[in-house]
Amino acid sequence: MSENFSALLYLAASVCFILSLQGLSSAKTSTRGLYFGMVGMGIAIGTTLLSPEVTAFALTFVALIIGGTIGTVIARKIQMTALPQLVAAFHSLVGLAAVSVAAAALIEPHSFHIGQIGSIAVGSLIEMGLGVAIGAITFTGSVVAFAKLQGLVSGNPLIFKGQHLLNALLGIVLVVLIIMFSLSESHTLFWSLTIISFVLGVLLILPIGGADMPVVISMLNSYSGWAAAGIGFTLANNLLIVVGALVGASGAILSYIMCKGMNRSIFNIILGGFGGGSDAAAANGSGQQRPYKSGSAEDAAFIMKNAKSVIIVPGYGMAVAQAQHALREMSDILEQEGVEVRYAIHPVAGRMPGHMNVLLAEANVPYENVLELDDINRDFKTTDVAVVIGANDVTNPAAKTDPQSPIFGMPILDVEDAKTVLFIKRSMSPGYAGVDNDVFYNDNTMMLFGDAKKMCEEIIKAIEE
Repeated sequence: MSENFSALLYLAASVCFILSLQGLSSAKTSTRGLYFGMVGMGIAIGTTLLSPEVTAFALTFVALIIGGTIGTVIARKIQMTALPQLVAAFHSLVGLAAVSVAAAALIEPHSFHIGQIGSIAVGSLIEMGLGVAIGAITFTGSVVAFAKLQGLVSGNPLIFKGQHLLNALLGIVLVVLIIMFSLSESHTLFWSLTIISFVLGVLLILPIGGADMPVVISMLNSYSGWAAAGIGFTLANNLLIVVGALVGASGAILSYIMCKGMNRSIFNIILGGFGGGSDAAAANGSGQQRPYKSGSAEDAAFIMKNAKSVIIVPGYGMAVAQAQHALREMSDILEQEGVEVRYAIHPVAGRMPGHMNVLLAEANVPYENVLELDDINRDFKTTDVAVVIGANDVTNPAAKTDPQSPIFGMPILDVEDAKTVLFIKRSMSPGYAGVDNDVFYNDNTMMLFGDAKKMCEEIIKAIEE
């Protein structure tokens, strides 16, 4: 295949990836975006395999079969609740790939057409240094994020004295090592750079609390994109550079948008540790026993059936129970009774950006009924019933009233302003951030204890009867 024709095909793949990102920006066009992404990746892989530089076809096809099989099995078996962990795991693999490519280029530079051992161009060494640093930080940071999301590590911020100073010093050392490596091509400096980057990735993610993990996932997505771009420079592959830059830039923009929506600083994400202290979380989450009202499915059915408007606030509890289909059925029945039903989505509901939107789309909830925080928050004051399904932290007034709270400053859905609030939960335990929710104890709140899916099914039965 000629070089010009390969460049043309890579350009076509790049256009497909751009159209894919555009499609994924909206729930209505997300399916189309996925198709564009698959077509673009197919073109990219096919063009690369037909490149004259690729000669080890047997090993390449074995790798494709193994990777494709693993991907297919994971895609078929993964639960929607585990999707954030899966995304974090994929990010870690991209980072590890960047480290591996940089190491291979240093050991066998002639294979990458960047010179000979001891005489690699300074520009290539800079690319390798940046690529390995970003890749290593992405790898260990994503592993820690996976561990937090999977519950292997506490979701509370893990903070120690002098943490920010240590991170700053390691960052300075990292820059110095990249400069020294670029001037010397020292293998010792390269591996020192790699190890410090691995450590820094852990230190950047450990102090981030569970309530802020969606922003972390988005930022790690950006890191993985820049790591891929670094691989592209090392391999002199324009497609990897373009795609990596697209992913890196879109992830950074999404992180910035989410930070604005949460009243956070994007610099705090990059530096690590912006979720408040674990002491504050523990203090807020271990409150004294307070009186609350609990009810049954029949009580909830009566209240909602006699309402004019209902706003449903889905959270991670809905994802765990896989209650989205039962919730959609309950909404349909209420609408048949003349009740206006809408859904309120917080930017960080769930464990990753768009988590709730994906679940509701899976249940074929009409897109026009799914509204973001800014579009629906003022409507709670004129709403008869707010139904909250496992969305604890994003409805917690402590974000507005308690400066010591780890979620302070985060905009919330003002469900307490509704005439009646129905909370579907398994227990009175606090949310992922470990902060007790005062709305549980309000006079206009009724707690509905049980599995979210089962509770919705019981409410459906009660409404029909």
